[in-house]
Amino acid sequence: MLRPPNRQFSTIGPGSLSERLSAYQRRRMFQRFLDATAIRPQESLLDVGATSDQTYDSSNYVEAWYPHKDRITAVGVDDAAFLETRYPGVRFVRADGLDLPFADRSYDVAHASAVLEHVGSAEDQTRFIAELGRVATRAVFLTTPNRWFPVEFHTVLPLVHWLPKPMFRRLMRGTGNGFFAEEANLNLLGAGELRRLAAKALPAAEFSVQVDSVSLAGWPSNLLLIAHRRSA
Repeated sequence: MLRPPNRQFSTIGPGSLSERLSAYQRRRMFQRFLDATAIRPQESLLDVGATSDQTYDSSNYVEAWYPHKDRITAVGVDDAAFLETRYPGVRFVRADGLDLPFADRSYDVAHASAVLEHVGSAEDQTRFIAELGRVATRAVFLTTPNRWFPVEFHTVLPLVHWLPKPMFRRLMRGTGNGFFAEEANLNLLGAGELRRLAAKALPAAEFSVQVDSVSLAGWPSNLLLIAHRRSA
């Protein structure tokens, strides 16, 4: 059963410096995706987390930038069917990343960018990663903001997200950011937490897993989970 569609998960204005920096980082992460997975033109690509939002030029960047559109299946809880028209060849499926409607190893490579922090509790985050691994024949590539970067990307507030999570959530409610106070809408991770979730979701006997990052101004801003199936 589908969860409600995403609301806008950012207060960043289109065309702002923050939005331009975000787009720059997405370009870098897209290149890391290509390099880390070594995806080949004939391989199938599942992109989980497609959004109906068209505010930002870099929204749905895999669909926009990956050249082999007919190899992409985009999945999201939003109605993002416009992707099929905007990027001919792309197939869109409306579905929940916690319960993907695909058989095991249906796609060569599974990708998800800036989705993990929005799926809910640690248990749900583990389930999300496990679903990516279940449907991937060869590789999984996932990005999520680094909790320990000094600026919280969604609210553009400095340092407040370094507080213990219960205190952060109370502060969000008290400053008019109640949407981001809910764990279901925002649950940021550090590298250690991401490693622990990945260890539960992607058994070492089946996957080799690496947690890496991209930096902004010398500080790791986004975490990258890169996993390769050992039997692929």
